[in-house]
Amino acid sequence: MSTLAPLHLLREPWNASEGNQSNAIVGASGGWCQGLDIPNELFLALGLVSLVENLLVVAAILKNRNLHSPTYYFICCLAVSDMLVSISNLAEMLFVLLLEHGVLVMRPSVVRHMDSVIDMLICSSVVSSLSFLGVIAVDRYITIFYALRYHSIMTLQRAVVTMASIWLVSTVSSTVLITYYHSNTVLLCLIGFFLFMLVLMLVLYIHMFTLARHHLHSITCQQKPPTTHRGGSLKGAVTLTILLGVYFICWGPFFFHLILIVTCPTNPFCTCFFSYFNLFLILIICNSVIDPLIYAFRSQELRRTLREVVTCSW
Repeated sequence: MSTLAPLHLLREPWNASEGNQSNAIVGASGGWCQGLDIPNELFLALGLVSLVENLLVVAAILKNRNLHSPTYYFICCLAVSDMLVSISNLAEMLFVLLLEHGVLVMRPSVVRHMDSVIDMLICSSVVSSLSFLGVIAVDRYITIFYALRYHSIMTLQRAVVTMASIWLVSTVSSTVLITYYHSNTVLLCLIGFFLFMLVLMLVLYIHMFTLARHHLHSITCQQKPPTTHRGGSLKGAVTLTILLGVYFICWGPFFFHLILIVTCPTNPFCTCFFSYFNLFLILIICNSVIDPLIYAFRSQELRRTLREVVTCSW
């Protein structure tokens, strides 16, 4: 039994009968349609690494008063969202092991109820993670283009309202998704949300990079040779590529899976793609491992606080 099995609701399309699925798999290339056997130990290891990483981020931000600002509160919420992925992964792992070894005996109805609870936890973490990635991009945009007005635009009250709204919407949307998982409309809304966040981040980060490149060009026009300009542009391009590349690589396959469920649930090649669902979930967990490296650990102040947390210098 594979890890993160609670998302069986999305693992295979509900409007494709078991017979059609079997015929589709036989009709397509057998080897490719076998999927990828991912050991539970890998899920467990990645979940533990992500949990520790994001827990350290939350502890550091709570400890250091210099980090008590909207920007770091958003990063903290992103870490909490990523922790939900890890916690749901570890909880299901323990749940599955207890059932398989007969330590935990439960009625099928109770197992289905636990399944749904973990489903909701995972879906809530997906929506909240994507939301806070978008909010962090907006926050950075305001910091660059409205630097003098930042503290009047992004007040603590507005930040709190934003965070509370995201958590509320994430909880409600995950409940709706699990309740109406058979509805293509619900999946289309989730797919649309992903594409909206992708376009939002793409536009904002490219605009920020363009401004930074323009400033560097203005500064280095009077310098000879203009090596700083080339180096700064290259660094900005690399950062932009990492941000958008990680987002697309880690989240793209999962949402492409949802698109195929809506558009071609019985097509043989789509059915083969469905067999790699666990790989897509591994990529999402990898994203929760990478997020702290991109958004948190690059801060010198936060790294210093992390060292104090690790060495218990409270």
